[in-house]
Amino acid sequence: MIFDFRQIVTITMILFAVIDVIGSLPVLLDLQSKLGKIQSEKATLVSGAIMIVFLFIGEKILGLIGIDVSSFAIAGSFIIFFLALEMILGIKFYKEESAATASVVPIAFPIIAGTGTLTTLLSIRAEYEVKNIIVAILINLIFVYIVLRNTYRLEHILGPGGINILRKVFGVILLAIAVKLFRTHLGTIV
Repeated sequence: MIFDFRQIVTITMILFAVIDVIGSLPVLLDLQSKLGKIQSEKATLVSGAIMIVFLFIGEKILGLIGIDVSSFAIAGSFIIFFLALEMILGIKFYKEESAATASVVPIAFPIIAGTGTLTTLLSIRAEYEVKNIIVAILINLIFVYIVLRNTYRLEHILGPGGINILRKVFGVILLAIAVKLFRTHLGTIV
């Protein structure tokens, strides 16, 4: 089993850009302030499992329950849209979440293993070898874990003003991503 270093680097960079855990830092800090400590191990393991399972059987699962990839992406865009509104307007939609469930929804899915990540995995599977994709997923999960594990430190480094600025800026970016996901995939199902 020979790994292609170039493929691994390329896939890692693609997934790093799509997962965008640094860009999600304001959302993570916001959830942490509401719920307390984020269960970084659980969120990392669940998101990794979602990505690897989806890599192998994602399209079949969606097809089995009658959902196409575009509908899946649109549903994810709604979740991202509401997260963005929380960040920009300071209103709360996730009022009844506990730290245990927040590690899975919305952190593991859709923030880390979101529709963008999952649809990207389906796309790159046609171009790259599965073993190289799995290595790239694992590399990204290590980085995700480091960020999730150190949200308190990152919060202290940035300070309240820096976090507030990041929250608003990335809220707008997240909103734009939600709109783009919605618009892109709406045309394919209408």
